[in-house]
Amino acid sequence: MSRTTRGLKEDKAGPFFLATLLLWFVSVLFEILFHRRSELLAIVAGCFFYQLANWVVRSFVSRDPLFVNTSVSLLHSSITSASVVFILVNQCLRNGSVGMFEHSELVGRTWPWAYPALCFSCGYFAYDQCDMLHYGLYSGWIPSILMHHLVLLIYLTLALYQNVTINSYSHLQGMLNYLLNVRKAWRMAGIRDARSKIIRGEWVLNWVTFTFARTAAHLLITGIELPLALFGMFGMNFLNASLGIDLFHAFKREEFSAC
Repeated sequence: MSRTTRGLKEDKAGPFFLATLLLWFVSVLFEILFHRRSELLAIVAGCFFYQLANWVVRSFVSRDPLFVNTSVSLLHSSITSASVVFILVNQCLRNGSVGMFEHSELVGRTWPWAYPALCFSCGYFAYDQCDMLHYGLYSGWIPSILMHHLVLLIYLTLALYQNVTINSYSHLQGMLNYLLNVRKAWRMAGIRDARSKIIRGEWVLNWVTFTFARTAAHLLITGIELPLALFGMFGMNFLNASLGIDLFHAFKREEFSAC
């Protein structure tokens, strides 16, 4: 249901999340203009790039807001996955694979291209939050998807401001999103039989990547600068619980429909 049809009186969450998005954007602009953090311009570039992708899909493929949003999400997941592979291979060719995944390497250093890649991906989440708010692609008093994006924007931006844990964030933040977006695309295409081997295999991969990514995050991030570690792990655990509940509900819904 679009925002125009749900009615302003019914929409209590939209104004709050729009206000937080504007505050986040002002914070980024402040860092760029007054602290001369020109490297953060990649965040703005990401926002404009994915908005352009939105316009292309909407103009030439479909005007359905959910279809457009899912298409751009798949594009982001593909770009993120490709960038992570490129960063890993590039670092391996430059310095070898020995010690690549040690805590000090992942947390204390920033590999070539990791910082702009994370900035660009951060720009996507800002675009996506704006798109969902504009077209009302959320529901409930506290929409989990909007809360997810808000916490993730704060979480990633703090890391970018302090330039810590960039390597681990770059690897972890794209591990689950691709499979979740593929799942959404398949359901939109009518592939819904929970008893099929494809769907069961997809669920296995979803649960494996969900568990591994979030366990690895605790192992890699705990122990860095105390303020960011405390806030970051709180935010990550909030996202873990939210995503886990959503995954479980979707899994049970599909299992029930297959009975």
